[in-house]
Amino acid sequence: MTTRIGYLIQPMPTEVLAEVRRTGLDASGQPPERLVAAGGEPLRCCLRDATAGEPLLLFGYAPPIPAGPYREVGPVFAHDADCPGPDGGTGYPADWRGRPQVLRAYDHRGRIVGGRLHDGGDPEGVISELLVDPAVDRLHSRNVVYGCFMFLVARPRSRASGA
Repeated sequence: MTTRIGYLIQPMPTEVLAEVRRTGLDASGQPPERLVAAGGEPLRCCLRDATAGEPLLLFGYAPPIPAGPYREVGPVFAHDADCPGPDGGTGYPADWRGRPQVLRAYDHRGRIVGGRLHDGGDPEGVISELLVDPAVDRLHSRNVVYGCFMFLVARPRSRASGA
């Protein structure tokens, strides 16, 4: 039986999204694309799927790890206007339960130290299994097909959210 370990699920930091909106530039220095949701786009600001008709931004985002060779920029969707954030607090996103994901483990230096594919059935169990390793500082949940960043999993007292 897997011991459950405490953790926090964190959306994209609001200050990052505010900066993209303010400057009109993403992590690669490119302007975000404005579009209307077809429905189902995974929103990194509130950790749910978009409903048809919502105004969205599509832009390049550098997920939170320290600067180094493993830092990367990938596409993400977010609301085009301010959003209240996730409805469910810091737990696993309800809309994404049952969705297969890759959990990529990083150490405090931002180096990949492992990971796992999960089928969405017991994501909390897989998260706990990975966080048992003291070398793991944070996890990134990634889309299986596209590899895009979905959200950060941090230890409760981790500095991961500020990286």
